[in-house]
Amino acid sequence: MLEEIDHQVQTLLRRVNQSTLQRMSGHYRVATKTSYNDLVTTIDRQNEQTINHDLRRIDPNAQILSEEGIGDDQVTSLRGHVWIVDPLDGTLNFVKQHDHFGIMLALYIDGQPTLGYIMDSINNDLYHGGNQWGVFKNDTRLTSPADLGLHASLVAISSPLILRNVARLPLVAQHASGLRMYGSAAMEMTSVLTGELGAYISYLRPWDLAPGRVLAEELGLVVKSIDGDRIDVLSSNLVLVATKRVAQDILRLTK
Repeated sequence: MLEEIDHQVQTLLRRVNQSTLQRMSGHYRVATKTSYNDLVTTIDRQNEQTINHDLRRIDPNAQILSEEGIGDDQVTSLRGHVWIVDPLDGTLNFVKQHDHFGIMLALYIDGQPTLGYIMDSINNDLYHGGNQWGVFKNDTRLTSPADLGLHASLVAISSPLILRNVARLPLVAQHASGLRMYGSAAMEMTSVLTGELGAYISYLRPWDLAPGRVLAEELGLVVKSIDGDRIDVLSSNLVLVATKRVAQDILRLTK
């Protein structure tokens, strides 16, 4: 059953991504949500409608939690099959750069991270896996990144955390080889999966966290709340995704 669901979801994501790229060069409307730099476009909403409609067909009894609110009204439990949907991650990048954005999905079954999908939209690369099957970039299986320490690693930390000196994270940046800010959980998560980054730290909502968590844990990476609290995938969390050695180095510095 999961094999067929996985196959259909991969096909769905590639179709939605192709449509996204086609519409990007045309006319679409942009609106603000909570602030001038928190944007939503008609493409976000169209993607969400398409994804959620097809997920209802692929997995009829599942609940759906999606960023723009087109899924189920209240998802308060991870019992059964729960899909978590980000129809366009990095919307500000999409609008301003036409680059560095993605589409993300995850399936949790009875609370367990089961299947994850991150589409690097511009490069048309689909990262997918979970369920003890491994993690793949398209058809190529990924190996776990080298377990380097913080001094030997680049890190991505979201800009509000650096600007507000949250959890001593500027000190973390000073101890790393370098600091990167991509502005998209999809792009930063995949960079940790491939070893381009040793760590990613950000305040993540469920749709930002859920897919990357599935794939990162499948590769043996650390995914945890930076303040030590247990991660709740249905709420927002200050999250560290990293190799084991980088995670140890960062947690020492942030205590």
